[in-house]
Amino acid sequence: MKKIFLALLFVSFTSLASTPIEVEVPVTKIYSPKGFDSNDMAEVILTGFLPNLCHKSPTLKAEVVGKIIYVTATALNYEQDNPFCPEMIVPFLSSVQVGVLDRGQYEVKVNVNTPYDRKGELFISESMSPSVDEHTYAYVDHVVRIPGTRKVRLNGYNPSDCFVLDRIDYGNNGKDVYSVLPKMKQVTDHCPLKMTPFSFVTEVPNTLSEKEVLLHVRVMNGKSVNALFRQ
Repeated sequence: MKKIFLALLFVSFTSLASTPIEVEVPVTKIYSPKGFDSNDMAEVILTGFLPNLCHKSPTLKAEVVGKIIYVTATALNYEQDNPFCPEMIVPFLSSVQVGVLDRGQYEVKVNVNTPYDRKGELFISESMSPSVDEHTYAYVDHVVRIPGTRKVRLNGYNPSDCFVLDRIDYGNNGKDVYSVLPKMKQVTDHCPLKMTPFSFVTEVPNTLSEKEVLLHVRVMNGKSVNALFRQ
């Protein structure tokens, strides 16, 4: 009986010891893409870093109160269980959906009342269409830069071979974000479910002066893929 009690005590202790603590983490920049309207699922994109390898799983949560978007950037801290955490900064790039918002200017506040607080802005325009997306965008899943050029590959899959690329449009927020819009067109009425891979090459414009910009690629189903681009 005593051995069983000690075994249960040991299991309980190790379970408690392995429980991480959720903590706020440093945020280095807030990116606010241009082009969201009052029918879109708007997003805010953040870059930041984890201070060591004992911090895992960065997570963003958003809440909208009036014209203020509150974002909390946290990670799971296992440091209490490992006093010998390797000192290595781990950067992250994450997006958080903030919902379908009314037209207007919104203030973005990240990690309020912490040493890592940041502020930004997001503008939502008035929708000209009742649909969530006026266009069908390609289902891009990752972006790859072609070395030595301003070109990138947009790689992914379309759910059917009845869609082909129409064109790739660009917009920007005048500061540090290019919005990339890979627009598809339907070429046949018959659209069987058939995962069709694609790789589209496009050249990034050179109109923004920031040394590092965000490529915000709009994709199917109101989502996005984001990548940093060093100019």
